[in-house]
Amino acid sequence: MKTYALAALLMLSSAPALAQTGPDEVSLTVYNSNLALVSEQRSLDLARGEQVVELPGVSSQIQPTTANFFVEGVEILEQNFDYDLLSPSKLMEKHVGQFVDVIRTNPGNGNVSKERAKVLSVNNGVVVQIGNTIEVLRDDNLPTRVVFPQVPENLRAEPTLSIRVDSARGGAREANLSYLTGGMSWRADYVASFDEDAGELALQGWATLTNNTETTFTDASVAVVAGDVAGRQNPNRYNQYNSPRGNFNRAGTQGVDTERLGDNYLYPLPGEITVRASQTKQVGIVDADGLDAGKVYVFDTYGFNTNSNPQSVAVRIGFTNEGTALPTGTLRVYQKDAQERSQFVGEDQIGHIPAGSDMAVKIGEAFDLRVQPTITEDKRISRKVRDVSMRYRVTNASKTKRIVEVRQRMPRAYWSADYDVLSESQDHALDDAYTYIWKVEVPAEGEKLLEFTVRERSRW
Repeated sequence: MKTYALAALLMLSSAPALAQTGPDEVSLTVYNSNLALVSEQRSLDLARGEQVVELPGVSSQIQPTTANFFVEGVEILEQNFDYDLLSPSKLMEKHVGQFVDVIRTNPGNGNVSKERAKVLSVNNGVVVQIGNTIEVLRDDNLPTRVVFPQVPENLRAEPTLSIRVDSARGGAREANLSYLTGGMSWRADYVASFDEDAGELALQGWATLTNNTETTFTDASVAVVAGDVAGRQNPNRYNQYNSPRGNFNRAGTQGVDTERLGDNYLYPLPGEITVRASQTKQVGIVDADGLDAGKVYVFDTYGFNTNSNPQSVAVRIGFTNEGTALPTGTLRVYQKDAQERSQFVGEDQIGHIPAGSDMAVKIGEAFDLRVQPTITEDKRISRKVRDVSMRYRVTNASKTKRIVEVRQRMPRAYWSADYDVLSESQDHALDDAYTYIWKVEVPAEGEKLLEFTVRERSRW
């Protein structure tokens, strides 16, 4: 048995003549949750009566059941989404049992021969029958090619929506098409420049668009939606739990001029944007300077525990996002060193943050600060009453005094117990009814003890 190579494919198309058009105008509304709304305007030249309109260039991940096609005076009879795309392997698959021409070139003398072949199989290679012989076409770059008589009707060069319509009259017409598609999403990426000496922060935000479809959207009007659409899973729902306290302490109440879409924010991106297939693109959406900011050291703990090893203290940048709502994304913080070079100091995930919120973005853990918790006494007063005494030893190995926020969250709060502070080495503040805050001032190269006793009253 002889073997030959499949080096190239030549194709002759005889697809039926159908009305075809590409989009004249495209707009995209992109959501956080791998979803986008595509709206197109197309020019059609229709005949009177029934016909098929082919709309190539739709998204390869279109949700066909969401397609809405409208032309004045046209009745929609049927629509189909053709996503079986033209390729050499697909051509071979569609011609199993049919005849093709195999053309060979002799590399020694250049002579060309053509033989009629029947395609028998394309499983793990192409098997053909030529006369009474069975041969395998191998892809090893030898000068052999296959010529097909036509392109099968159900193969498309690009994803195509085919719609059978009945038009009351012929002539030029404007058509509107809209549909939802998967494979497109966006996220916000932020760059924060923190000036610790000046107590200021500059914030830039970017809409990072990702197109994982096989479709390019050319010169599109693009808007992104910040917020969670009902029925769609929020991929960033865990952000508020990325630390015990999350990363903002108080939700803001400021209104902003950003366009609203229901209860979400709509950010139209400037100009016309080409979003290519398999591309990630960034466009600016937030630019804020001179935000009041400062570094905060936080030890956040839940319940009463004794730790034999000193625990780390979180470093956070505290600021208020005055006048700027922040969509879900990643916030990266940079700070200048002694040589005025900008250095990356940490990043945090944030959820959707309304304008005017008090932020506390975690950028890492303090090198010189440690906290060691110890239960000094745990006394049962009665079946429902328990007294717990805690000692927090806070150490500071730096040459500057530090203030460490010890945030004690009560263990059985919210559902089964109430708490009272019976004694404390310094006054506390309340973040909420079950979160107690002590701001411990620790001297340079020194330590400070925080001690308190809490009474727990069980409700059951």
